[in-house]
Amino acid sequence: MMLAGFLQRAIMQGIPLLYGSTGEILTEKSGHLNLGIPGIMYMGGIGGVIGAFLYEQNAAALNPVLAVLIPLVCSMLGSLLMGLIYCFLTVTLRANQNVTGLALTTFGVGFGNFFGGSLAKLTGSDIPSINLTATSSYFRTSLPFANDLGWFGQIFLSHSFLAYAAVIIALASSFILSHTRVGLHLRAVGENPATADAAGINVGKYKYFATCIGSVIAGLGGLYYVMDYANGVWSNDGFGDRGWLAIALVIFAVWRPNISILGSILFGGLYIVHNYIRDLDVSGQELFKMLPYVVTILFLIVISIRSKREAQPPSHLGLPYFREER
Repeated sequence: MMLAGFLQRAIMQGIPLLYGSTGEILTEKSGHLNLGIPGIMYMGGIGGVIGAFLYEQNAAALNPVLAVLIPLVCSMLGSLLMGLIYCFLTVTLRANQNVTGLALTTFGVGFGNFFGGSLAKLTGSDIPSINLTATSSYFRTSLPFANDLGWFGQIFLSHSFLAYAAVIIALASSFILSHTRVGLHLRAVGENPATADAAGINVGKYKYFATCIGSVIAGLGGLYYVMDYANGVWSNDGFGDRGWLAIALVIFAVWRPNISILGSILFGGLYIVHNYIRDLDVSGQELFKMLPYVVTILFLIVISIRSKREAQPPSHLGLPYFREER
């Protein structure tokens, strides 16, 4: 069925966006607007590629556990480093959040392209890309009985463990934010850090914690894209605008990770729908790729008109906190 195939591809396209938006929601709940998410996703992707490349080159035979674990750890460490850099500049040094985020995006993309190009030269390939299909095959392993369940198995059960992990992380994040003391404190920091500080909440610790955890989650989106969606093939600038789509998805999901699950599938479907329209020229394809952004803008207008508090960003989003001014 063409519809089943379309929904399966929409989910695969949406998983990196779900990782990125979940990580950014956690960051923004602490009052920090991290526009470095595209660079962090890029860093997560290249971190996994470096780990997988070095392991494939030095291992006589790949161990399935290590083939998954090494790229996963390298991806998490790379994105964690980006989160720590962002926190040090914006929380400790109180640098401008927008400028810092954009600088991280530039740095992450440049870092990924440099090392991606360097690894491609080591392979001696005439094509400027890295092929890690052996490692990718372990990441792309799906449930063995998915093909026996028809369209249901094709749509919902034919994905890798990273796809299901993205949904679990989003649901867990939503629960933590809404039903735990940690979530309550984090939301308090994002709404009014001065009041939270006066109540004994360590504002700096929560900002560091939320931003670093959010960065690690976002970085997994880059790893999923390379190892699953792209079948283990790294190409410089291959991510496109998926990092920015993840940030747009945060607005569409009204800062709720559970809504991001459905939003990511919608955005993923809108991003690839042009492939299912016959006789569409290049200009028409680019217009259709704008649909997620158009939907976000329209949705932002609607929620702004309705002015419901639960649909608004944290009150202190993007603003630095100076304890001396409390």
